[in-house]
Amino acid sequence: MVTNAFQARVRERSPVPVIELSGEINSSAEDALNLAFARASESEPKALLLNFTSVTYMNSTGIALIVGLLAQARKKRIELRVSGLSEHYRHIFSITRLSDFMSIYDDEASAVADAGQQSQA
Repeated sequence: MVTNAFQARVRERSPVPVIELSGEINSSAEDALNLAFARASESEPKALLLNFTSVTYMNSTGIALIVGLLAQARKKRIELRVSGLSEHYRHIFSITRLSDFMSIYDDEASAVADAGQQSQA
């Protein structure tokens, strides 16, 4: 069985750092995900964006890892934003109530634009 190895790349997109997620989010993603979150949150941003556009699969352990990121973000008073979720994962985020604690956007551009508007307010 061929799997898509998980990767998390951090890049700055003012005013919100972006973590580009790709591949499969499962137990093997934990270290890379936590490292990416640590890098992205070093500058103490008000918000941080998780871009799921290139995620091919996420199991229950992957959902738990996202819950863990949410806990870390809340502790640091960083708003987590999410973009690029498929309809399936939008539904999962809804039934697990993750969407109650994260702002979900159709695409990265919308999430970044909204963060810019909120930082000017």
